[in-house]
Amino acid sequence: MTSLISARIRVLRAPVRDGIAMSFAPLRHRTMVLVSLSDTDGRTGHGESWVNYPSWAPVERVATLREGVLPLLAGREVDDVSAVHAELCQHLDPLGRQWGAIGPVRQAISAVDVALWDLAAQRAGTAIAGVAGRRMQDSLPVYASSVGPEDVAERSKQCLYDGHRALKVKLGFGRETDTRNLAEAREAIGADAVLYADANQGWDVEEAVAMAPVLRESGVAWIEEPVRGDQLADLEELHRRTGLVIATGENVYGRRAFAALAASPAVTILQPDVAKAGGITETLAVCDLAAASDTAVFPHLYGGAAAFGATLQVAAASPAVQGLEYDIRDNPLRDGLLVDPPTPHAGRIDLPDRPGLGIHLNEDALDRFTHDDQTWEPS
Repeated sequence: MTSLISARIRVLRAPVRDGIAMSFAPLRHRTMVLVSLSDTDGRTGHGESWVNYPSWAPVERVATLREGVLPLLAGREVDDVSAVHAELCQHLDPLGRQWGAIGPVRQAISAVDVALWDLAAQRAGTAIAGVAGRRMQDSLPVYASSVGPEDVAERSKQCLYDGHRALKVKLGFGRETDTRNLAEAREAIGADAVLYADANQGWDVEEAVAMAPVLRESGVAWIEEPVRGDQLADLEELHRRTGLVIATGENVYGRRAFAALAASPAVTILQPDVAKAGGITETLAVCDLAAASDTAVFPHLYGGAAAFGATLQVAAASPAVQGLEYDIRDNPLRDGLLVDPPTPHAGRIDLPDRPGLGIHLNEDALDRFTHDDQTWEPS
């Protein structure tokens, strides 16, 4: 049986050079918290916690990992990753609810869960999808993400030139700007390419209803997180009044909440994030309930290298995953940390089958971008 001998928690950081903005705030830095777990077999597994917002999230995440998550693993066998995940959630979800911070708690658990899956797959000599017993897909369509709010026509044309056949435009910057950007994107990519849109919870219900004709005029296939607060009742009202195809889930925590979304006629696309929702264990569970309700999964992915690898493994393991998000912006914490990174070709990406996460991290690059480096050992 395998247990942990140490953990390394690194905060990696790189400046944003190409002006990434969401409806609620700009993104000034690419940031990730990388958790590396070393076991008694001499192997090291890697996992990532999402910390894009707020700017102080890495400080909280390191503390939650050191003081909350990792001590629960001291002296515990970690071969059964799903059992470890269940125990972590059982202990920490109540604290998260009391704290009003279930998201940060699950995001911390995510990193440990992914690292444990990486270790388990390395021990088995196969990729995570294989050790999960269900590699079902070898490649998938991708859509180009993070177009807008500036230079929409130019970026859309570049996406088409790079072989993408679908792209997503960021909205929530005011009706005039949003309308112009959707029109520019559609004109740039033509009638045959697929267009998605993401409001990042930028509208209330009435604003979303008012934008529905604009979305339809531009041929938007689905709108992501259209309503502030992302409450199911609001999404259902929006759908009832407009018939819009709605995608959501990147800020949803717990299978029960995802099950309610999957059961609703208002939600067509589920978007769990492997670095937020609770790791590979939770995301595969969401994929299973989505498959049972005939709901599509397009995982949210806007992080670094370990989240990228983990998401590709989830996609390989579940036929419910019908497409993948591919961030087109400069991201040195994704491709910059990888040796021979998976990249899209002709609108699709191959799903790696090398042992573990299926990716290989560049240690020199990790050192170059590390902003803080801490170790933890079971007491």
